[in-house]
Amino acid sequence: MSDNFKMIAKTFYGFEEILSEELLKLGAQKIIKGNRNVSFYGDKGFMYKSNISLRTALKIIKPVKEFKFKDIDDYYKKIYDIKWEDYLDSSSSFLINSVVFNSKIFNNSKFTSLKAKDAIVDRFRNKFNNRPSINSFNPELKIEIHVNGNFCTISLDSSGESLHKRGYKKYNSAAPLNEVLAAGIILMSAWDKKSDLLDPMCGTGTFLIEAAMIARNIAPNFNRLAFAFEKWKDWDNELFETIEESVKGKEIEFDHKLYGFDVSSAMVKKAEKNIEISDLGVDIEIVKKDFLNSIKTDNDKLHILINPPYDRRISADVNKLYKNIGDTLKNNYLYSDVWLITANLEAIKSIGLKSSKKIKLFNANLESRLLNYNIYPGSKKNKN
Repeated sequence: MSDNFKMIAKTFYGFEEILSEELLKLGAQKIIKGNRNVSFYGDKGFMYKSNISLRTALKIIKPVKEFKFKDIDDYYKKIYDIKWEDYLDSSSSFLINSVVFNSKIFNNSKFTSLKAKDAIVDRFRNKFNNRPSINSFNPELKIEIHVNGNFCTISLDSSGESLHKRGYKKYNSAAPLNEVLAAGIILMSAWDKKSDLLDPMCGTGTFLIEAAMIARNIAPNFNRLAFAFEKWKDWDNELFETIEESVKGKEIEFDHKLYGFDVSSAMVKKAEKNIEISDLGVDIEIVKKDFLNSIKTDNDKLHILINPPYDRRISADVNKLYKNIGDTLKNNYLYSDVWLITANLEAIKSIGLKSSKKIKLFNANLESRLLNYNIYPGSKKNKN
């Protein structure tokens, strides 16, 4: 217990609850939901495991110091006093990213980072007659500084690149669906993995690949090339391999069908290549087909995930497209549990179906809605 420390998992707006549930199942302690983040406690091995295993986390940071400061000099001194030699060698490199809110002392995040850099460099110069360098591309240590008013939190970034970069999406589209967003929507949709799953506008296959990993309990970042903590002074490769082996041992089989449609031959090829790269041991079928001209041929339950285009991505009549989506679902896809995400809040009205759930999310910086439609005989229209 004494080896446990606080960590913070960053996530998207609206995903705090499902991220908390993920952390609880993983074994985290003292879980507290924040705004676009969840804090928790665990040891070094749990930090490794959370980076590998969490589907809805964008980054895991480790706070190392919190303090109040009176002015710029006080801020400098308190950062200078941190034992940075525990985290860095004088021959190492580092990078600082800062965010500032409600501060009368700092009005500029770059200046906040600059003063912190000066404090760290000066400490090394004074103690070791040498100093670590700044590296904007591949540093040994990534430092995050959060200033709110006169309160500062210094954290170490254990992840490095955002955890949505799983490593499988080598072939992309002009408007790709973020992997963490896709995984969160699937978890939020409460798919029980006991039915087939269809993405009828699949693009490069993100929903389908994330669903396959969820279905087989494959850790989303198992095949990721690197994490920032691998460059830390306390990096434990043997412990990491033990964690990897444990995570790998929890994978399960899946015997239902995952399939997708897309009208673009280019998108179908990209999706197939991404699926091949992911190497998930699940048969995912991609078909060049127009969903609006398709039909479900049985009465078995079907789980459908749709990320349709909207007016910023297409020149077609969006309201007509959304009406056709609604008509296709109502007439051709009975006994389906449908989840649709869109940033076109006006076009939602054109779908013409009554949603059982409407959840506010963000797709990149666009406010969106995740809508749930239960399609069954006698589904009623709704003016929304």
